[in-house]
Amino acid sequence: MKTLSKRWAAAAALATFLAAPALAAQPYPERPVTLVVGYAAGGATDIVARLVAKSLSEELGQTFVVENKTGANSNIGAEIVSRAAPDGYTLYVGSIANTINRTLYSQLNYDFVKGFEPVGLLATIPNILVVNPKLPVKTVQEYIAYAKAHPGKLTCASSGSGSSIHLSCELFKMQTGTDILHVPYRGSGPAVADLLGGQVDSMFDNLPSSLPHVQAGKLRAIGVTSPRRLDAVPDTPTLAESGLSGFEVESWFGLVAPAGTPKPVIDRLNQALNKALASPALQASYKQSGFYAPQPPNSPASFGKKIASEIDKWGAVVKNANLKAN
Repeated sequence: MKTLSKRWAAAAALATFLAAPALAAQPYPERPVTLVVGYAAGGATDIVARLVAKSLSEELGQTFVVENKTGANSNIGAEIVSRAAPDGYTLYVGSIANTINRTLYSQLNYDFVKGFEPVGLLATIPNILVVNPKLPVKTVQEYIAYAKAHPGKLTCASSGSGSSIHLSCELFKMQTGTDILHVPYRGSGPAVADLLGGQVDSMFDNLPSSLPHVQAGKLRAIGVTSPRRLDAVPDTPTLAESGLSGFEVESWFGLVAPAGTPKPVIDRLNQALNKALASPALQASYKQSGFYAPQPPNSPASFGKKIASEIDKWGAVVKNANLKAN
C-alpha cells in the first residue's frame, strides 16, 4: 500500500514537473490588462489611452481596460502602478508631467526611472492657448496686453501643477513679464469644463481635449506651442509667430510597466504597440484627435532615453522658475 502511494506521489510530481514548462510558455496576455491613467476622463492622456487600449485589445486578443486614478498631477496613479505586480497586467500611461514631477515635488512615493520599465512612446502633441470667447482678446498680443492691464486677475487653468499645460503658462509668464493666476485641476477634462463655463479665462491645453470645442466655436484658439502651424487649426499662429521667439512645448504620452516586468512581456507589448500605431485605423483616430504618432524605431530603450532627457530639460525649467508643489 505504501509502495502504491509512493508511486502515485511520484506520478503526481512528474505530472507537475512536465506541466510547469507548458504553463510558463502560455502566451501573454491570458486575461484583461489594466491601463492606469493619472488624470480624470476627457483629458488628452485619457483620450490617447482609450484609443491605444482599443487597438491593443484587437492586436493581442485580450481586453485592455482604462482606469482613471486621479490626484497630485498624476502621481497617485503612478504610485499605484509602481507597487503593482510586475506581470504585465497593470500598466501606466505616463506623460511629460511625470518627468516634470521628478523635480517639482520634493517628496514622491515612487521613482519614475527606477520604479518602471519603459514600453514605448504612444503619441506627442503640441499645446494650444485657448480662451473663453467672452474674454475680449483675439490674439496673443491682445492676451498679453489684457494680462498686463489686469495683473493677477487673468486666470490660466491647467490639468494639475507641474503638467506641461501648467509649465507652458509659467514659461509664457516668464517670457512676457505678466502676472497670470494659475488654477490647477485634476485633469484637462474638468479644467476645460470650467473654461467653457467661464469660471476660468484661459488655458494652454493639450490639443485633443480642446480641439472639438474650438471647432464648435465654444473656445477661441489664439496660439499653438508647436514650431509650425497645425493642420487641425491652420489659421492659429504659433507663439513664435506671435512675438515669443523660441517658445515651444511638446507634450508626450508613453506606456510603462512596473519595474521587474519580464523582458518578453515588455517586448510583446512594444511589438503590439508599434503594430497598432502603424494601423490605418489608429492613424485616422490620431489625426482626427490631434495626436502625432512617434517615429520608428519606437523601442523601450529609445523611450527610456527620452524620459531621461525630459527629466533634465524640465528640471532646469522648474528650478529656474522656483516652482515647488510640496
